[in-house]
Amino acid sequence: MKELEQILDLQQRNLPKNISQEESTKEGFVTVEHTLGLLKSMNDVCGHIVAVDEGQVVGYALCMHPQFAEDIEVLRPMFLEIDKVLKGKRNYMVMGQICVAKSHRGQGVFRKLYQTMKEKLPEGFDTIVTEVDGKNNRSLAAHAAIGFKTLTIYHSSEKEWHIISLQ
Repeated sequence: MKELEQILDLQQRNLPKNISQEESTKEGFVTVEHTLGLLKSMNDVCGHIVAVDEGQVVGYALCMHPQFAEDIEVLRPMFLEIDKVLKGKRNYMVMGQICVAKSHRGQGVFRKLYQTMKEKLPEGFDTIVTEVDGKNNRSLAAHAAIGFKTLTIYHSSEKEWHIISLQ
């Protein structure tokens, strides 16, 4: 439970409402604000990937099984788009959010979180899918650098979203 609380703390420090526009543009940001209950439910189905340094969470990649498609309103359109592109296949896991503490950026944590997530996917799952806000250039570049490919780009809530996958 302590790690989940630390994830929420790191998440809060990277939400657009808690950082400047300049920092958002330069460093990237996270979009969704989770509750402790939802994080725990998601973790119970597929464990989140967490990077810890000296007892403190310094990075995380949230595993989000497709069964949670209806649980976060802002993500519902993403699941609809994924179903269109993947034609109903359910052998993917959504990376629900990834974040690395500012103190640990540029040290390979992002790449290692995804590498570990790929290794720990439940049996029968072979693809990681996520979406990135089109304005989050740092995140788009980081995902492309480790091999993510664009599946589709769509618009929802006056934003451009890039659905990307790693196989």
